[in-house]
Amino acid sequence: MTKASHSVQSKPQWSDAANGLQNSPGALDSRIAPNESDGFRQLLAESGVDHADGIEVLRLIKMCAGAYDRILGERMRDEEISLPQWRILIRLYLAERNSHAALTPTDLAHSQCLSKNTISAHLRALEELHLIERQLDPNDLRAFRIRLTTDSRSLIRSSTPLQLEFLNELIAQLSSKECEMLQGLLTKLVESLQRKREDSVEL
Repeated sequence: MTKASHSVQSKPQWSDAANGLQNSPGALDSRIAPNESDGFRQLLAESGVDHADGIEVLRLIKMCAGAYDRILGERMRDEEISLPQWRILIRLYLAERNSHAALTPTDLAHSQCLSKNTISAHLRALEELHLIERQLDPNDLRAFRIRLTTDSRSLIRSSTPLQLEFLNELIAQLSSKECEMLQGLLTKLVESLQRKREDSVEL
């Protein structure tokens, strides 16, 4: 077993990371400063727009995504693998559970919204830690596929409950009903954005 298999931090540090959200230097980066709000309202009026729900929803989603990345990145700062590398392992694990034992680097790059160079760097690091292995693609000998190793499977199985408990802790201020409502609204928004994207591609 590699060192990475034992690298999950203990729970007491989780609350510190969660509580640090409000004090995070970048937590409010997307907010419109008070002295800018009047000018923004004036811009809306001049543009003939009666509300700014579109930009407000976008702002809050970006703030949440940024805060999640900062908290999770800070939590994994002393780990052997980074947050993006953890996500790659999870993607491979889920694919394996769905009868896709290996994925191409292109598959991983698309699923993680990473460039070819970035995904290559992460894969090299994971390979050095013996958490992934490369195999030639039987359908294309010029390409290769990525699969998990025994060590990475053990790492994922042992740490997933802790990771999920930590993520649940981050939304503890929301009730079960609020979580269900939020998930429904976000799902509806994602579906709407996907339709918009598909419509624009067809034009």
